[in-house]
Amino acid sequence: MQTYRGSCHCGAVIFEIDTAFTEFTKCDCSLCKKKNAVMAKVHEDQFRLVQGEDVLGLYEWNTRTAKHHFCKKCGIYTFHRKRVSPDFFGINVYCLNDVDVSIVPVVEVDGLTMPLESEE
Repeated sequence: MQTYRGSCHCGAVIFEIDTAFTEFTKCDCSLCKKKNAVMAKVHEDQFRLVQGEDVLGLYEWNTRTAKHHFCKKCGIYTFHRKRVSPDFFGINVYCLNDVDVSIVPVVEVDGLTMPLESEE
């Protein structure tokens, strides 16, 4: 397991994760398609917000289980608490320092057909 540090574009939000990457994911739900992020999944015990809690914006929709965080200064999506497994974070891999997305497979995740709140 290795520690990776990441940040938003302006550097106001800084976080660390401990992980051994096995796969990255790309979701096709309406939100993820628009933000076009590649994500790494880490347990909440492997995530640390180092700086910037005061500048984190929060976006929630539908069931409000997933918590999508972005920097209010530069607008970059940094990470989110996952809907299907809320004790895990989805980390925007492009925010991590010195991580090449081509090092592990990117798995396409079907978020488009995930049921809406009224269907659960």
